[in-house]
Amino acid sequence: MTTSVVDMWQAARLRLRQLLNEDTFNRWIAGIVPVRQDESRVILGVSCSMFSDWLTLNYRELIERTLRDASGIADVTVAFETGHEAAPAPDSPQETAVAETPRSPRARRRAAPPVPQAELPTLNRRFSFSTFVVGENNRFAHAACVAVAANPGTAYNPLFIHSPTGLGKTHLLQATAQELLKASPRARIAYRSSEEFFNEFIEAIRSGTVSAFRARYRSVDLLLIDDVHFFAGKDSLQEEFFHTFNALYHGHKQIVLTSDRPPHELGGVEKRLVSRFEWGLATDIAPPDLETRVAILRRKQDDHSLKLGDDILFLIAGRIRSNIRRLEGALIRLVSYASVTGTTLDVAKAEEHLGPLLDEEPASLVTVEHIQRTVSEFYDIRLADMVGNRRPQNIAVPRQVAMFLCRELTSYSSPVIGEHFHRNHATVLHAQQAVKERMTTDPEFLREVNTLRRKVRA
Repeated sequence: MTTSVVDMWQAARLRLRQLLNEDTFNRWIAGIVPVRQDESRVILGVSCSMFSDWLTLNYRELIERTLRDASGIADVTVAFETGHEAAPAPDSPQETAVAETPRSPRARRRAAPPVPQAELPTLNRRFSFSTFVVGENNRFAHAACVAVAANPGTAYNPLFIHSPTGLGKTHLLQATAQELLKASPRARIAYRSSEEFFNEFIEAIRSGTVSAFRARYRSVDLLLIDDVHFFAGKDSLQEEFFHTFNALYHGHKQIVLTSDRPPHELGGVEKRLVSRFEWGLATDIAPPDLETRVAILRRKQDDHSLKLGDDILFLIAGRIRSNIRRLEGALIRLVSYASVTGTTLDVAKAEEHLGPLLDEEPASLVTVEHIQRTVSEFYDIRLADMVGNRRPQNIAVPRQVAMFLCRELTSYSSPVIGEHFHRNHATVLHAQQAVKERMTTDPEFLREVNTLRRKVRA
């Protein structure tokens, strides 16, 4: 390592500290060490491939610009080399101490923060089982979480919940943690988003406290990780989580994970990790049907003194189908507007005021025809048979499934759906009930319906 490289990097580091916020600088830049210079290429040392990949993708151009300014060399480029011990945090008490008295690995291990006796997560009290509206779209996921909270590490381990964003995964995750804490106040629980888990891991590498990080997460009774699809492409993080998963699983500790897609569709995640995600129970949450959306609005309306008419609630529920957060946002917007202005809202005024929010709904809304076509192709029957009078088993069951999905994934009433199938509304209600009952007793049939849900939504 030449003096010129050290000086060059020190000047560039000071500039980077001015340009970046403190957290970003300390997490990604502070641990970089200058290694050597090969003509116009500067080699900078980092601890592992995760740092190298992240810096290359996100900060290399900025680092190159600051090095050019610091050196006056117009064509400076940067390459990262792994296997180097991280530099101490700048201007910290440790920096002087480390420079004057190098500490051995054993001393650094002794200096690591102690493992907490209990990990008390920051939870939103509103996210409890009592405030979760249960419908056909989420009944199984809700029941699984209740079972996990009652008997962690036994029935469903791991529990993997997947759905598009905004359908209640985080609510169920936090409700599970809170229910377990009520029953066992001394339970050690860690609830993290995958990004928080990732950032803590990076900080542990940077500060030399990986052993404490591992001890903290491998000693909990319940580990809940939100949005594990964020692990994609982060090889070092996946390696770490793989061993954490194994330690918890073999110790009969509960793991609950959420994602925006089922395990087998997680691109960029190692097969051995995906396999473990499928060891327990994987269940989805579908978009809520009209009745459940209205029930959610009624429940949320209880938080406000001002009540809206059912006609307005049905307007919101009928127009916003894909995201519960957006559903709640529409309700809050109307309640706030009516409260501040003293206006009595009717359907026309509500629709006018919600215009921009309603326009954000996906343009390609699910239609009865799309469902009929998707189900026909899946079961390999003619579309004409779907709406015809023939009633053999190989046609009757797909027809019932199609009616069930129409009731669940569209805002159409039973009579309207019946017209599309040349049947009356009683037939639609019977089909809906028959499919629900069979889904509870026939796992293969449940998988078929879940697959069709995803195909229709796609």
